[in-house]
Amino acid sequence: MSSSTEQEKKNAAREAVKLIRDHQVVGLGTGSTAVLAIHEIGERVRQGLVIQGVPTSNSTAALARELSIPLVDINSVAHIDITIDGADEFTKELHLIKGGGGALLREKIVAVKTLQEVIIADASKYVERLGRFRLPVEVIPFASGYVLHELEKLNGKGEVRGAPFVTDEGNYIIDVDFKTIEDPVRLSARLKNITGVVEHGLFTGLAERVLMGTGDKVQVFLKQNSTFTA
Repeated sequence: MSSSTEQEKKNAAREAVKLIRDHQVVGLGTGSTAVLAIHEIGERVRQGLVIQGVPTSNSTAALARELSIPLVDINSVAHIDITIDGADEFTKELHLIKGGGGALLREKIVAVKTLQEVIIADASKYVERLGRFRLPVEVIPFASGYVLHELEKLNGKGEVRGAPFVTDEGNYIIDVDFKTIEDPVRLSARLKNITGVVEHGLFTGLAERVLMGTGDKVQVFLKQNSTFTA
């Protein structure tokens, strides 16, 4: 990773963390970009910020504890005020591919309970159409062979990640090459209809804004008709 890309991530993370307010419940993302935001949050907590965090993975929970960020069980809160997470790809319509870090199931559960989902990314993550990054699909291990066959019917070429990689929930991930994804919403629905698929990495209609580091600036992409004005 180039130093300029790393700086773009840091700039986006810093701007996103400025949106957090005292006494909020904050979703803590997973992955290399989210880690930068968590460190920023930890610094603000040391300076007196009062929040409760909801981690999206075991690794994120461990980092939050190291940084003395208070955590709360997701099932004990009605909603999450703001989540800061990364993405593997995004479009100007705020369609995302997530799951490169293997936490897509918990990330999506946190996202659907979040009032303001904020995505941070460097400029390399912006695409006109999703699909350059292979789409992660989380599956029950027992169904992995069947799901691979069903994905072929959708013109997806998949392979089980790792030897295999096992998620925090004990599932496998199939990384699928769909080439260019012309209709993420339609593909999302078709994937959810495959028996054995637990979740997939297409996030549509969930992000309120994307903060993209580009050079020494941060570009903001807002959801259409967003009421998120903080």
